[in-house]
Amino acid sequence: MRDWVGKRYWLVGASEGLGAALARRLNAAGCEVILSARSAEGLERLAADLPGKSRIAPVDVTDSAALARVAGEIGEIDGVVQMAGVYWPFGAMDWNAEQANTMAQVNFAGAMALMGTVLPGFVARDKGHIVLTGSLSGFRGLPDSAPYTSSKAGVMALAESLFADLRKTGVEVQLLNPGFIRTRLTEKNDFKMPFLMEPEDAAQICFEHMSSDRFKRSFPFGFSLVFRLGQFLPDWLYYRLFA
Repeated sequence: MRDWVGKRYWLVGASEGLGAALARRLNAAGCEVILSARSAEGLERLAADLPGKSRIAPVDVTDSAALARVAGEIGEIDGVVQMAGVYWPFGAMDWNAEQANTMAQVNFAGAMALMGTVLPGFVARDKGHIVLTGSLSGFRGLPDSAPYTSSKAGVMALAESLFADLRKTGVEVQLLNPGFIRTRLTEKNDFKMPFLMEPEDAAQICFEHMSSDRFKRSFPFGFSLVFRLGQFLPDWLYYRLFA
C-alpha cells in the first residue's frame, strides 16, 4: 500500500467529475494536490472544499509552454494524474471537424504534452508516479465515436509504451480505463449507459489502483470484460456484434 501522507500530486483535469472526486480522495488520504484545469473558477471552489493542503494552477493542457511554466512554479512533485478530456458523441456520418480536432488535441496531444513536461524530471531523478486515463472505449473501434475512441486509444498506447520503457526503473506508470461515469460530458449521450458510475465510486477504484503496484485497471470489471474480450474476436464477428 502506498503511503500518501505528505506526497505532492499534480492532477490535470481536476475541476469537476472524476478528477475532482479523485482530488478529494487523495487529499483526504494526506496528499497535497495541485489542481489544474483551464478555468480557475471550478478549481477555486474545489480547493475551498478540500480538507487538506492544496493549490490551484490553471493551465491549458494543449499549451506546452504554459505547462512548463506551471511545472516550474509548483516545484518538485511525487506524481502526476492526467484526466483532462473533452467529448462529443459523433462518428463518421455526422463528423464535426472542429470538435474532432479538439478531442484529439485535449485528450491525446494534451497527454503527450503533459508527459513532455514531467517525464524528463522523473527519469533524471529515477523517481515519480505517472497515472494516465484511457477508456473502455479505447480497446477497439466503436460506432459513432471515432474521434473520442481514437484519442483514448492513443493515451492507452502511450501508457503501455511508457510502462514498457520504465517498468524496471524508479518511475511508476499506471493506466486507468473507466467506463461510463456520471459527469457533464456523459450527459451529452442520448443512449442508455450500462453500469453508469457516480464520480465518487469511480474515484475510489482509481485511488485503490493508484495505491497498488499493478499497471492497468479497467472498470467496472464486468462491463470491461465485454471490451477486453472483443479484442480477441475476428473482424467479421466483432463488427457484426459491435457495429
